[in-house]
Amino acid sequence: MAQADLEIDPDQDPTDRSAILMMFAYVEAECRRLGAEDAARHAALAATLFEVTTSGPDCLPGSDNLPMLPVH
Repeated sequence: MAQADLEIDPDQDPTDRSAILMMFAYVEAECRRLGAEDAARHAALAATLFEVTTSGPDCLPGSDNLPMLPVH
């Protein structure tokens, strides 16, 4: 499986992040409208992963004492 390395840029425009998250929400809604539930779930997962990787590991709820493990 390919791995995407997203760098966290502290100077990143929050409008860019917001626009990408809105795009994922639109794709998810359109997939559901078309009856493609698996594709909709993938779009929702992509939005969640994007938000986590661009916000950093501290944004995970309950992650105060949990180590971050690599995803395989």
